Amino acid sequence: MSDVAILASIIGALLIGAISPGPSFVLVSRIAVTASRLDGLAAAIGMGLGGAVFGSLALVGLNALLLQVDWLYFALKLTGGAYLVYLGVRIWRGASEPIVIPRTEGLPRPSRFRSFSFAFITQLCNPKTAIVYGSIFAALLPASPPYWLLLALPPLIFLVEASWYAAVALAFSASRPRSIYLGSKNWIDRFAGAVMGALGLRLIFDSLRPQNL
Repeated sequence: MSDVAILASIIGALLIGAISPGPSFVLVSRIAVTASRLDGLAAAIGMGLGGAVFGSLALVGLNALLLQVDWLYFALKLTGGAYLVYLGVRIWRGASEPIVIPRTEGLPRPSRFRSFSFAFITQLCNPKTAIVYGSIFAALLPASPPYWLLLALPPLIFLVEASWYAAVALAFSASRPRSIYLGSKNWIDRFAGAVMGALGLRLIFDSLRPQNL
């Protein structure tokens, strides 16, 4: 697989991980609904920046480990693939569960900086983000990735995370797009779960090939 194809695979997996509803999704949608569209966009930027920080730390730590321990590449690829399968199953099984956005009528609206900082901190404190990033990088990055790939990933992570949550903020600040998304959640989650699970299985089978042992 070429370096460009590897980069595209990583970005695609990160996008699927971002789309999967979780605490970050609920936070941004809640801010967009209860505050304003601009507050939701500020929160989206916070999510993107938090993701870029997490991604940078994961890349630095993972690359340093792989340079020191040869067998760790195989172990991390196998473990990362298994986690992606698990995550895909969880997303699929939770497809029918509704997204509950807390009602906060009567509470003061947060400032845009507070919306940004709250989202940034929430992203950094979300263990799901760390696990997903680590699994995707371990599964898809080559043992010795080129430096341009390592340098390109953090800003691309920011774009993926910020763009998705900006779309969430725009959708949930308008009633009709919000209702359309919530009505399609079942199919969106099942598609995301199937793709994530298939990616994990491919990585497991690839790691178990004789040439990788």
